[in-house]
Amino acid sequence: MTAARDTAAVAGEAEALAAAGLRWLTGSARETTAGGLGWPNRRSDSDVAPAFYSGTAGQVPVLLEAWRHFGDDSYADTALRAGRGLADAVAGVDDDSLYFGRTGMALVLRELQEALGDQAAGAAADRALAVVRSRFDGTRWGVLFELMGGNAGIGLGALAAGDPELAVLAVEPYLRTAEPTPAGVQWPHRTGVESRLHHVSHGTLGIVLALARVGGATGRTDLVELALAGAADVVARDRAGPVGFLVPHSTPQYRPDVVDPVSYGWCHGPAGDAQAFRLLRDVTADPVWTDLADRCWHTVTRSGLPQRLRPGFWDNNGRCCGTAGVLALACDRIAERQDPYEFAHVLVADLAARAIRDEDGARWSNVQHRPVPGDLEPRTGWAMGNAGVVRELLRFVRLSRGGDPRYAVAWPDQPPVPGTPT
Repeated sequence: MTAARDTAAVAGEAEALAAAGLRWLTGSARETTAGGLGWPNRRSDSDVAPAFYSGTAGQVPVLLEAWRHFGDDSYADTALRAGRGLADAVAGVDDDSLYFGRTGMALVLRELQEALGDQAAGAAADRALAVVRSRFDGTRWGVLFELMGGNAGIGLGALAAGDPELAVLAVEPYLRTAEPTPAGVQWPHRTGVESRLHHVSHGTLGIVLALARVGGATGRTDLVELALAGAADVVARDRAGPVGFLVPHSTPQYRPDVVDPVSYGWCHGPAGDAQAFRLLRDVTADPVWTDLADRCWHTVTRSGLPQRLRPGFWDNNGRCCGTAGVLALACDRIAERQDPYEFAHVLVADLAARAIRDEDGARWSNVQHRPVPGDLEPRTGWAMGNAGVVRELLRFVRLSRGGDPRYAVAWPDQPPVPGTPT
């Protein structure tokens, strides 16, 4: 009974914090043309940013989450206006990727079509994907060649947006660009660099995730086999086995002046590695991937986070490389493995303690790459700002109360958990 009461209390506090975070977010929106809305990366920025990572597209999933959670139609109305802002911005974006460009915009426009019946958003999604297809050079779309800014993310986004042919087109180049290693294969994350990155956001496991998901959905066993070869390379680099799992950021170390050799979050650490292993579990039905995901979680929960143990160790609250991204995995494990709530409570309590609150609502500041001064201006977006944090808080609350553990909008690099339709 004590644990149940504690969970109920934490959920109530998290819900109030999420509501305050939403108030700050909606107050940060800017009017655009034709009745649309857009969000800047920071309130002090003069222009709105359309991309999922840092701008308007990243607001749509949390607005739909809030609409479902609170039953307040004003969030759906705000999401629709965000969609109008995105539709107007599709043609002017000079990036085609999932996180930084047109593919991510297309995916959230498709979600607005499916969740709210917005046919204009669906037509804009079609236009965006057509432009993405037209800008493919036969191998890639730009300098980046990974999940966030390159082919892997475009493949994931196209598949989720209903274009499996574009998804296959995006990931097939990995078949001919894979670099053999003693244990498997790897890829450069961008042109002109010696370092090879290993994790989800910019490295091998992000490519693995795309290959496995697209290959599994389209019956392309060659893509799945290549995904397994990429995963084998990363597994062979583990330094924490047989109980834990911890792989260096890169080999040789990329930008050692600002990047730590090991990280623990979604982007470059075991919190994200576990998501790739969960996907491989679902695609292959091989229990080895469940074991590896468990080993990732063992390392995460014993790393010391969310304590700020030293400069650069754990200085981000956000979804990409901070506490909210770890909370996402904690909730996945509660839903799938019936894990206890204790560590999720620690994460939620830390987010509550670090929130900046006033009459405008709640938001979070981060320290990234040890800048001076240390506290950066709060951001609005999915990766480093309120949208990503609030989305995870709302899901935690719903899960704590026995509700559907699935997101209102599933993002394609996080495997969904089983749930009950709402």
